[in-house]
Amino acid sequence: MPEDTPVMASGRIAIGIDVGGSGIKAAVVDVEAGRLRSVRLRVATPSPSTPEAVLASVARLVKRLARSSGLGDATPVGIGLPGVALGGILKTAANLDPSWVDFPVVERMTQMIKRPVSIINDADAAGIAEMRFGVGKDQPGVVIFMTLGTGLGSGVFVDGKLVPNTEFGQMEIRGRVAEKRSAAAARTRRGLSWKAWTADLDEHLDRIQQLMWPNLMIIGGGVSKNADKFVPRLTVRCPVVAAQLRNDAGIIGAAIVAAEAPPPSAPAHAEPVPAAPATSGAVAEPSDEVAEPSDEVAEPSDDAASSDGIPDPPDDAATSGEGAASDAAG
Repeated sequence: MPEDTPVMASGRIAIGIDVGGSGIKAAVVDVEAGRLRSVRLRVATPSPSTPEAVLASVARLVKRLARSSGLGDATPVGIGLPGVALGGILKTAANLDPSWVDFPVVERMTQMIKRPVSIINDADAAGIAEMRFGVGKDQPGVVIFMTLGTGLGSGVFVDGKLVPNTEFGQMEIRGRVAEKRSAAAARTRRGLSWKAWTADLDEHLDRIQQLMWPNLMIIGGGVSKNADKFVPRLTVRCPVVAAQLRNDAGIIGAAIVAAEAPPPSAPAHAEPVPAAPATSGAVAEPSDEVAEPSDEVAEPSDDAASSDGIPDPPDDAATSGEGAASDAAG
């Protein structure tokens, strides 16, 4: 949610975008404070989720935020995407249309919005925010951040430094892609109780622990607000804690990546670009009131983000998903 305090003149501002399989979230971020400085907008991910359709939605969100917050053209945009991001191109497409693979995201998005653009794996983005401003701050050794939503994304940090593009959600367990059983959406899709779903998640986390021997695991995403329903049931050997930044982490992390990205190299023949005015990144003080929706962008509540709109089953629902038997429930 937006902060009541005004933006400090020295704060660096960027727009953060978090693209997921079910929703796209966006906000203006003060990257030095790790806080949203605008309302958080959310729209449903288009179906089919092709690059052109998703990026058109992103462009509308950026335009709306820039207009409402008074941002200059030099304010950068960071986009977290569910896949391996290398050199401005998405190399895999978990929970998105397959046409994203090898699509030149940065090049296309820069053409569309005429401002600096960076991309990063969505879980890496959320992990960066959580390690800098959340429960992972100053944590030594190996820390594994996982965000549970439509899928399961992962970010690995060694003494605070990111090891990018890990994909622990794509591990194979019991002959299936692991996130099909351990993602938050898998619980609601399969109608499992918290106890039954936790058994599947625990098996996944234990396999990761055996491979990586982390000092700490952090569970993020919208499901982290219900950490009391599953974290105490976990038996994995390393400590497991809930993230603090929850659904804001991906937005904040993507904005950090954009703000700290090196400036793009200008062609050798290009004329020098004059420095942007000092006030070009300034942001008007946000209001606590959510902006009125326009025809371009709908703003459903955040509660839909982590469950794909499927209501939670009662905790005494059938527990056929417990342990090995849960595989049959899928």
